[in-house]
Amino acid sequence: MNRWQLLRILLLATTFGGVLLVLLKSILYPAIGDYPDNKVSSFVFPAAVPLAGWQSLESKPLNHQTVKSSNFVPGRQYRYIQKNLTLDIEMRYLVDPNADVNNFIKSYTPISSSAKQVLSVLRRREEIGFYSLFVHQQRAYLSACINFRGGSTVTDRQFWQNRNTRDVFSSRFVSWFLGQTPLRNPGCLWAHLSIPLKNSSHEEAYQTLEKAWVTWYKWWHPRFPNP
Repeated sequence: MNRWQLLRILLLATTFGGVLLVLLKSILYPAIGDYPDNKVSSFVFPAAVPLAGWQSLESKPLNHQTVKSSNFVPGRQYRYIQKNLTLDIEMRYLVDPNADVNNFIKSYTPISSSAKQVLSVLRRREEIGFYSLFVHQQRAYLSACINFRGGSTVTDRQFWQNRNTRDVFSSRFVSWFLGQTPLRNPGCLWAHLSIPLKNSSHEEAYQTLEKAWVTWYKWWHPRFPNP
């Protein structure tokens, strides 16, 4: 093998390696801007959602948002009652490069970023996923991000682990390869449930929220927006 043949092989190998690195980067670290804006803005929360064991009272848009973005859909608040106990559920749909529920709480709710109680308890339920529980100003909260594929998540790491395993290694890869859809669905249906503590202990309130959460999750997950 002469010098020119060796140089040609090295050049081809370098070019192939560069293309491979770009491909891997686009798979593992995609730009959020690649997600179709029209798919985000066209999603509309239903006015009514059934919740077994609870009576629906009302629902209304969440109009107090301060963040304006094409990757954010104004949410909706749902209210239910069960034996004089009121349950409020706020739903928002976001496409965010940092899908961390703690950050969502600080950005989109009145809860102060200095509140030490936020995300004090992290739990996981089989076939559902991760969710966080905490108490703030005499209210108990359950908060989680419903994913397109995989279980619910709380941290950004959990969310992107779902995207890198569930989305990439699925039939979605073929659609992405053909240029029909993004490789991963970076959307998050953020559910934020809360009830007043009244005379209940923290754990009793958590159990009430967890029971409602399981039913809520099972209704929403199959209805996740699919670009």
